[in-house]
Amino acid sequence: MHDSRRTRLVLSVLLIAAIALITLDFRDGGTSPARGVGAGIFGPVERIAHDVTNPVTSLFDSITGGPSSQSTIANLQRENAQLRAQLSAAQLSDADEAQLQQLLQLGGRGGYRIVPASVIAAGGDFSDTVTLDVGTNDGIKTDETVLNGSGLIGTVTQVSSQTSTVLLATDASAVVGVRLANSNEIGAVSGTGKSMTGGGSLKLTLFDANSVLQPGQQLVTFGSVGDQPYVPGVPVGTVVSVQNSAGGLTQSALVRPFADFTTLGVVGVVVRGPRQDPRDSVLPHPAPKVTVTVTAHPPSSPGATPTSSAGG
Repeated sequence: MHDSRRTRLVLSVLLIAAIALITLDFRDGGTSPARGVGAGIFGPVERIAHDVTNPVTSLFDSITGGPSSQSTIANLQRENAQLRAQLSAAQLSDADEAQLQQLLQLGGRGGYRIVPASVIAAGGDFSDTVTLDVGTNDGIKTDETVLNGSGLIGTVTQVSSQTSTVLLATDASAVVGVRLANSNEIGAVSGTGKSMTGGGSLKLTLFDANSVLQPGQQLVTFGSVGDQPYVPGVPVGTVVSVQNSAGGLTQSALVRPFADFTTLGVVGVVVRGPRQDPRDSVLPHPAPKVTVTVTAHPPSSPGATPTSSAGG
């Protein structure tokens, strides 16, 4: 009975002291010396209480979803994200490793700094476009050249934080300055707007009407001022047919692109151009073979007919 009265007395004194210390600390804005005194008195008690209640608190958190449980869930979510990234990399290595290797080889030969990307969507409103899974978060900007392991793809026209839109070189509105390989003859190629249907040819206009233009000649990008939107030396395509017009001031031809626009998978955005023009060093070697089709024309005179002679 005596011990019980003494215990109640001690607790009453501690309670009164605690209230007094809290009052003093509150009045002084938390800077009162009473805070240090209170910490010295109640600190050991708080540590003992924490040691006793911590296992119970952890168990309660795991059941009710408290802070400890939330931390565990966050860790599991991060691990799942890492596993998904590893799985995506494995899938990439199975499906697109060849394209990625070709892209890196082309970039190395040309001296281009490239950010690899995957095509995640294709097609636009009345235009040949594709969407890539890289954006401003990856250092991508508008007016940057896009290529793959075979050659020119297009240029970046729109960018968000995580995606970018590319206007393909085959679009009817696309115009690319080009140069004939092994010469200084320049011109421009424009798209025909047929890449999505498998007929992605380009039309070449050569500025000098006196230049020699013939099937089998290869084209590379001429390059733009400041390397935007096109860096120099990127393979464009091969001339397949020449369309000369009598008295014309220019020459024109159809060009088969090196890149297959119907099977785009892994591409690269050139975020920094080469220190010097690679000229023709990035072109495929040996040059691809070109099949030239010759079409017979009717006789010049409507009434003329083929004749033959026989000896005898």
